[in-house]
Amino acid sequence: MQILKTALAVGLTAQVANAGLHAAAKSKNLLYFGTATDNPELSNSAYVTQLNNTADFGQITPGNSQKWDTTEPSQGQFSYEKGDVVADLAEANGQKLRCHNLVWHQQVPGWVSSGSWTNETLSAVLKNHITNVVKHYKGKCYAWDVVNEALNDDGSFRDSIWYKTIGEEYIPIAFEAAAAADPDTKLYYNDYSIEWSSDKATAAQNIVKNLQARNIKVDGVGLQAHFTVGQTPPRKDLASNLKSFTALGVEVAYTEVDVRMKTPATEANLQKQKTEFGDIVGSCVDVEGCVGVTIWDYTDKYSWVPSTFEGYGAACPWDEDLQKKPAYDGILSVLGGSASSSSSASATAAPTPVSTFATAVKQATTTQAVVSETPAQKSVEPEQPEQPEDEDEFCDA
Repeated sequence: MQILKTALAVGLTAQVANAGLHAAAKSKNLLYFGTATDNPELSNSAYVTQLNNTADFGQITPGNSQKWDTTEPSQGQFSYEKGDVVADLAEANGQKLRCHNLVWHQQVPGWVSSGSWTNETLSAVLKNHITNVVKHYKGKCYAWDVVNEALNDDGSFRDSIWYKTIGEEYIPIAFEAAAAADPDTKLYYNDYSIEWSSDKATAAQNIVKNLQARNIKVDGVGLQAHFTVGQTPPRKDLASNLKSFTALGVEVAYTEVDVRMKTPATEANLQKQKTEFGDIVGSCVDVEGCVGVTIWDYTDKYSWVPSTFEGYGAACPWDEDLQKKPAYDGILSVLGGSASSSSSASATAAPTPVSTFATAVKQATTTQAVVSETPAQKSVEPEQPEQPEDEDEFCDA
């Protein structure tokens, strides 16, 4: 029996060591490791091959195709074609879909931003939009980023059309409408620069508390985690901050992770990036209630960073040629895997962990240690980082 247990342990260890990012994340009790994507890059077959690799990606976020300017470009005229493409891809792959987003101060069409509104009329428009969009995707979204970036860096409310016209009440209105449209999806508040203890992080916690005090459904907080090499907080500090949110009884996730650097990239910065990606993911592993990590996109080829921050880029775990960078190994290592070879996207998904104890025992007794399965914004920060208000302007591009 002891031989059998030893063989089983060796088999499981070997499988985790050879797993992709999502498979390794699952072995650490996370729900997923995922990536954002967007419709234009879906014409790149090599890119899509890796996107479909469910050993690395168990979750997808549509970068732009569920935002207001796409889903309701004219009042009362809804369009879901682009969002459906991403949703259908995730469904076909068996990947979770994080839906993004319902209310934001940017990427609102002109009929919204230039309209003459009262509190009553804009509230009605807000409810109608959320109701229609959430009902369309009902049953498909693991979670919705209901309200995105409502706060300034000092913790005050951003002076958006929503806040100027409705006041802070637009936030509970949005969450109530989303909950009514799909009671089963998880509802998140999502923001940047709340990854460390700050006035902004406290204000985000207060949003959660205020919703809870009114018995309004709120399930999670998304911390975007756009960082700069050399300015990412240490793993223990990131974990401590996550716990300040989970202590409120909500789950947390890193929702838009990248770590940019000055370009051209140096080997020293690539190694620092490797460590910092590991610290971000490791902090999620360290905190019960942190459910997953999403990178924003997986490859430098489609990163938002170079077009937004002059002289910066190389922010993702894969380079522009879809080659894995040291950051990939940094993530995999903290999830219990071994270093990968630098290679282009593989058409074959990496092995996933053994699904059941019985299966594992059978493998151990037949000396099969590993079985291959087919799975069904932010300027350069000072020491205490501060991010520009328009950080997410091109974040989903």
